[in-house]
Amino acid sequence: MPKAISSFELTLKSRSRHQTLTYWLYGELRSAILEGRLAPGTRLPASRDFAGQYGLSRGTVVSVLERLQSEGYVSSRVGFGTWINRVEAPRPARRATATPAYIRRVLSTYKRPQSWIDTAFVGGPRPFRIGDPAVHEFPSEVWGRLAADRGRHFKSWVKQGGDRRGYRPLRDAIAEYLRTSRGVRCSAEQVVVVSGIQQALDLLARLLLKKGDPIWMEDPGYFGARIAFENAGARTIAVPVNEEGLSVSAGMRLCPDARGAYVTPAHQFPLGVMMSLERRMALLRWAARAGAFVVEDDYDSEYRFEGPPVPALQSLDRHASVIFIGSFSKTLFPSLRVGYVVLPEPLIDLFVGFRYRADLRNSSFDQAVLCDFITEGHLARHLRRMRNLYAERLATLMDGARQHLGGMLEISNVRAGLYTIGYLTNGMSSRQAEKLAAAQGIEVLGVDRCTLRRPDPNALVLGFGGFDDLAIRQGLIRLAKALS
Repeated sequence: MPKAISSFELTLKSRSRHQTLTYWLYGELRSAILEGRLAPGTRLPASRDFAGQYGLSRGTVVSVLERLQSEGYVSSRVGFGTWINRVEAPRPARRATATPAYIRRVLSTYKRPQSWIDTAFVGGPRPFRIGDPAVHEFPSEVWGRLAADRGRHFKSWVKQGGDRRGYRPLRDAIAEYLRTSRGVRCSAEQVVVVSGIQQALDLLARLLLKKGDPIWMEDPGYFGARIAFENAGARTIAVPVNEEGLSVSAGMRLCPDARGAYVTPAHQFPLGVMMSLERRMALLRWAARAGAFVVEDDYDSEYRFEGPPVPALQSLDRHASVIFIGSFSKTLFPSLRVGYVVLPEPLIDLFVGFRYRADLRNSSFDQAVLCDFITEGHLARHLRRMRNLYAERLATLMDGARQHLGGMLEISNVRAGLYTIGYLTNGMSSRQAEKLAAAQGIEVLGVDRCTLRRPDPNALVLGFGGFDDLAIRQGLIRLAKALS
């Protein structure tokens, strides 16, 4: 039987301007019940009286009470009114800092990511952050027009977006683009659309590798690939990289029976070198003999400043050894989460099945707009314009480095990509240089963050793609101050 009360007093906190009345009142009453400020059996005023007491509409009060009743916090009966039920609130931890056992288990199982990952993409771009394209130069008005056109004709194309491999017209466009620009031997059937390079690597690692399987990794190399393969339980084999790219002979000495290899032959990350033809052929011969796969990450291939583009490694493959991956995040803009994987035909259905377990598919709308952007020639025009712009920004960086960083940092004159590498010549370690640069508002990446077994080469990676000439020159002055 509910307790009869002559008056009802409950202090309610002020409502935030972002909260609706209903949401605010529900939260206040629910908290009061869970905290014991409204004891079990306490009878609430009639909805009309409650509304008058707190200056609310009766409809708001009725709506909140109905929700509380549906969730078991209160009960109501004609003739008796509404009263508070007995609710067992979760017991607070004995200590405010106590960590639940399941969290401790997870933290003890997995390595914590390197600290730079936590802040790498926080805040606005700072010179010389890697991975930032010149987003302000993107033809957003063209993209907006194409998006508006697709929106107006939504019903005519949206049903085509159900293919788990990706929007078929986009896969046709990607296949044609890769055939003409990279020499990739593929059909649209072999192209699967994903959300980016990292998802592609994660899915491939889980599909191709079992726990303990060895895989060759470039050393130094892309940390995201290492994370994906190690998360799948693979054993990464650090294969050294020099001016010709990954050393196949070293890989064969270290682990000749590796299950596969991951390479960035067009523009190696982070050293920026291109894999020589001799090394490419040696890698393909090893893969064919060993029955191994090669994941070719076509990193930064679109932006080559000297000489003609070099065809993809996949174009030389005659044994279905190479799996080719790429994305549009730097050619267009990072928030466009569209990448692609070109698979040997026998692996297509298996890969799509793994993808389906993760997140089904990409946005059909984004895929349709991107398809139009490619097929109408906007991508080709944009790339031509951006190659010239990035070449100018690289020249600005090289000129400024000679002027401000002499005796401290020797900058390599790269032939492709949106970053360059600088070797410290003042005796400073790359980790120390990172910290001092950060204190000046400069973001550089120490190459030692990308190594597996190789000693610290005392070098820094400097991105220049996302920064205009003024930002580059001012950034170099601040970097010089940090390194002096």
